[in-house]
Amino acid sequence: MLVYLGEQIGMPAHERVLQLLRRLQRRPPVWLRNLQPAYTSLMVTFDPCVVDHAAVETALRHYDDQRKPPRVRKPRMVRIPVYYGDDFGPDLLEAARAVGVKPEQFIELHSSRTYHAYFLGFAPGFAYLGDVPEQIAVPRRQSPRQVVPAGSVGIAGKQTAVYPFTTPGGWILIGRTPVAVFRPDRKPMELIAIGDQVKFQAISAEEFRKLEATCLRS
Repeated sequence: MLVYLGEQIGMPAHERVLQLLRRLQRRPPVWLRNLQPAYTSLMVTFDPCVVDHAAVETALRHYDDQRKPPRVRKPRMVRIPVYYGDDFGPDLLEAARAVGVKPEQFIELHSSRTYHAYFLGFAPGFAYLGDVPEQIAVPRRQSPRQVVPAGSVGIAGKQTAVYPFTTPGGWILIGRTPVAVFRPDRKPMELIAIGDQVKFQAISAEEFRKLEATCLRS
């Protein structure tokens, strides 16, 4: 069942999604199988051998109508170092020209914002972050790349994200981080969780190499 909790991407809808998600996680019904949050909705997967559709809808309305907000942990601040441009950000120059700013201004605008992790999807550890400053909110590529390297930082409209591992993708690539945002041998596996605050920090090529060597050893 897909539960819509808003019509526009933003914090009001996100807070409702997060509250319903936390309530279900803290007191899960016996029929609950999986929860997948998005910008304005929550996908609820249930066992049809245990409950029918009408009963699930009634239960979810009850969870959503509870007045006392659930306890939500204080958002973490996650800082991600990024080397912008060159081979690591092959779309940066073209994206900057498209919006009429210099590459340095584009980088400054992207790294000046503190982003909110609305939800995770597409791939394990892929956090949808927003909102990108209007000046640099470039649309995604018309033709996706078959290979996007792990750690690539991309923009698609008002969204930005870090690719957790090598995968196809159609976002505008502006840089890369040496930090692993997803590791199956780590607990938690995802570096960024829903509700976290994320800040990008521009680094040099030398800093990238040093951090990359450190991450490989850890």
